[in-house]
Amino acid sequence: MTPLTRPARLVPGARVAVVAPSGPVPEERLSAGLDLLRGWDLDPVVAPHTLDRHPDFDYLAGTDADRAADFQAAWCDPSVAAVVCARGGYGVQRMADLLDWDAVRAAGPKTLVGFSDITALHEAFATRAGLVTLHGPMAAGLDFLKNTRAQDHLRATLFAPESVRTITAEASTALVPGRARGVLLGGCLCLLAAELGNPYARPGARGALVCLEDVGEETYRLDRYLTQLLRAGWFDGVAGVLLGSWAQCEPYEGVRALLVDRLGGLGVPTVEEFGFGHCDGALTVPFGVTAELDADAGTLTLDEPALV
Repeated sequence: MTPLTRPARLVPGARVAVVAPSGPVPEERLSAGLDLLRGWDLDPVVAPHTLDRHPDFDYLAGTDADRAADFQAAWCDPSVAAVVCARGGYGVQRMADLLDWDAVRAAGPKTLVGFSDITALHEAFATRAGLVTLHGPMAAGLDFLKNTRAQDHLRATLFAPESVRTITAEASTALVPGRARGVLLGGCLCLLAAELGNPYARPGARGALVCLEDVGEETYRLDRYLTQLLRAGWFDGVAGVLLGSWAQCEPYEGVRALLVDRLGGLGVPTVEEFGFGHCDGALTVPFGVTAELDADAGTLTLDEPALV
């Protein structure tokens, strides 16, 4: 597991494209998110199909071809410094293989921001483009719109990444104590399990610090996802585990018992409630960067800033 290529940090006046590769986007929330980005002295441009709805499946923001075309055009536009997803939902896996990855690689490194269903894009950019990506708040997400901590941490990561070399989760506790070093990867647990078996999926997380979170899942489903990853050998050789939020899942005591049951046997430093994912004030975590986890202190220290 080697670190990936880091894109450039943003500067005032940078153009950022807002796209909807997954679910449909509420127009009023998108408008509020664009205002926030303009307040950061950025120049946000909205992809043509961002507010579309699929004609048959209302859980998708437009057709697969249109969502892919929007993303492709945004990424390959030389005037665009970053691509910020509007929201998650479901849909990335349907459009990821429609992207021209040769063109994506040729466009050079730039920053991708998103989480939840965007986990599938984080994985695709790691395996197909070799780029660091940011697991963080999205332009039309409620946390981005309403939570100052989420806004400030993302902004610092984008503009002054050296200022957030150490990420601290004040409410975290160690499920398994100790320190571990590795390359950061992960995201939404159900998406990581769903990625197994596709021809571009990474074979496992050997040598990695794996970040896991999810939303709206019953405990037995979380059990299924973890068990599938364990049976597939995906966790073999993992260096450490960071557990984020489990919003709208069953009471945390039951989820915690499952996490201990399924992950405790890995015998690697593991920290819970690290403050990323579907939670208030979600921290931005760069995937593809080497870092050291101190599970006892609740800190994650990056070897290098997330962005150059």
